[in-house]
Amino acid sequence: MNEPRENIETFYFQDDGVIPNNPNLPVLLYKGIWAKDPSRTESLLNSNNWGNSWINGVYDYHHFHSNAHEVLAVVSGFVQLILGGEKGQRVYLQTGDIVVLPAGTGHKRLEASSDFRIAGAYPGGTSYNTRTGAPGERPEVLREIHDVPIPDTDPVYGNEGPLLELWNKGK
Repeated sequence: MNEPRENIETFYFQDDGVIPNNPNLPVLLYKGIWAKDPSRTESLLNSNNWGNSWINGVYDYHHFHSNAHEVLAVVSGFVQLILGGEKGQRVYLQTGDIVVLPAGTGHKRLEASSDFRIAGAYPGGTSYNTRTGAPGERPEVLREIHDVPIPDTDPVYGNEGPLLELWNKGK
């Protein structure tokens, strides 16, 4: 599916001492990419080899995945997230918006509409963990984040696209 490549934003987050983030790889925000047909969101992610997918919400506490990158695509409604930890960036997402979080990137739901639903998926269908920044997990998560490979595909554009271009520069 040929999607327009405008309206893509990037954010970099440094380790804040609790949430490690991923200072080498940017968060990618694709605005309104799939707004015309959000019902196909999960199947489109899967067709681009981002699997182990689900449709639900986002936790209301800071968390991250140290062993997998994650894509979140809004299927309905709106959500305000904070990315990167307590002093991170607030982002507003609505139907059709997609955010790609490199392994280690903190995220938390601040507010959402009652009809909010989001699809999540992972490159190659990776099984993911959920971490909160507990002090005892830090040495292990830093190793895990470092070892997560760059995906073979962009969740929106497939075999090419901003993720591959930007992330292959950063690793």
